[in-house]
Amino acid sequence: MGLLGDVMRHPSDFVPLLQVYMLSREARRLPQDPSFKFCYSILNRVSRSFAIVICNLRGEIRDAVCIFYLVLRALDTVEDDMALPDEKKLPLLLSFHTLCYDRGFSMDDCGTGDYKELMEKYPLVVDAFLKLSKPYQDVIVDITKRMGAGMHDFIEKDEVKTIKDYNLYCHYVAGLVGVGLSNLFAMSKLEDPKVFASPNLDDLSNSMGLFLQKTNIIRDYLEDIMEEPAPRMFWPREIWGKYAKELDEFKLGCNREKAVECLNHMVCNALSHATDALTYMSKLREKSVFAFCAIPQVMAIGTLAVCYNNGEVFERVVKLRKGLSAQLMVKTKSMEDVYRIFLVFARDIGSTAQTLQMKGSDPTVEDVLKAVDAIEEACEDGLKTMGLGGTMKAKNGAGAGAELDSQPPVPIVVRLFVLFFCVGYILYAWNADAVRVSYGVRPGAAGPMADMVHKLLSLPVLFYAVTVGILGKRIGSPEPDPIQPRRR
Repeated sequence: MGLLGDVMRHPSDFVPLLQVYMLSREARRLPQDPSFKFCYSILNRVSRSFAIVICNLRGEIRDAVCIFYLVLRALDTVEDDMALPDEKKLPLLLSFHTLCYDRGFSMDDCGTGDYKELMEKYPLVVDAFLKLSKPYQDVIVDITKRMGAGMHDFIEKDEVKTIKDYNLYCHYVAGLVGVGLSNLFAMSKLEDPKVFASPNLDDLSNSMGLFLQKTNIIRDYLEDIMEEPAPRMFWPREIWGKYAKELDEFKLGCNREKAVECLNHMVCNALSHATDALTYMSKLREKSVFAFCAIPQVMAIGTLAVCYNNGEVFERVVKLRKGLSAQLMVKTKSMEDVYRIFLVFARDIGSTAQTLQMKGSDPTVEDVLKAVDAIEEACEDGLKTMGLGGTMKAKNGAGAGAELDSQPPVPIVVRLFVLFFCVGYILYAWNADAVRVSYGVRPGAAGPMADMVHKLLSLPVLFYAVTVGILGKRIGSPEPDPIQPRRR
């Protein structure tokens, strides 16, 4: 049943999904300027989630970040296009930053779908870029130049061999984005220039990018290994070489045990950046900038939690449930929320790791538990400084997997919606002629067999209406609240 089925199983998803839908509609409201109109239109198509958080930014920083994202997305499209010959791609990567000033540049042989349109209509991005103030332009050009040079170096390498290489690649394609954003925040004066324009913040900015990029690389294993005409893989040999002779062996079911062990090793590596990300976010002060930075980070820790020890990563692209993603998006409003969400997912990973530890079946489980402990300590210390330290203590001194005494009730708006829908269907099923006429259905038109089926289906609907709509209870397995410790 897809999304409808998810909402039926998790009724508390309904309101956040509706809120995100309204936010996405707001993000699709386009400016009048033709160049910016195209930029925000294509932004919504190449990344709906980023469009929402970018459009929520306040003031001139919104346009700067939008153009920054699209310029780097275009550069990334050049790098990702495996059909583009290296003799054309390599010099383009080195010179792409100069094209920010070239209204005549476009490409009709690069990318697919919306990305192809971005490259074809790139002069509109250039036109919008040239309307930004010069300090913003300088940051965008500088980061694009450094990123293009780094991509160029890695195109010439056959593979990512060492963890050092892996960190360097992620720095070029994502860490530099974090550095650039920090400089944009400082120039906008929405964040303290003394803090965010300081080179001392670069390591934390870099970790913000690495945490997101490594999560994406882990999640996208199957999509990347199956890419045509040739795969582009960034899992470092130093890690996967401990578990297989060739990286593509992991997609075979017969190698699933070793594949999952390698996956857990990759997750462990990504978790090492979480505490830096928390430190960076704790320095943010402006609400819209905070949401812009924090929402992708909580999505990343959640994605790592669903990927950890999950063999389905090698069968499909594993993602957070849409309703849970919506809950995270609307509930991430403060540093307190971030600490709580990180605790939930870190403890979820830790709980799985403890199970693996008891079985003695995973070589990196000790390192994962250390990473989880570091995240828990950072979150609990952060909450203590806010006067909230005691609220996150696990019951009876337990660590990962702290249980809730009870689940939060279904929100009243959801309960009213469920009652309205269910009562309407029950009246329809039991042949209430007035109701059928109001639905545009002639009484008796469905036939006796269909009427019987509707009456039978109305019984579980009645149960659902009473349980969810009247009692406010949840159906199925216990559902975690994203800002509370998770029941295991």
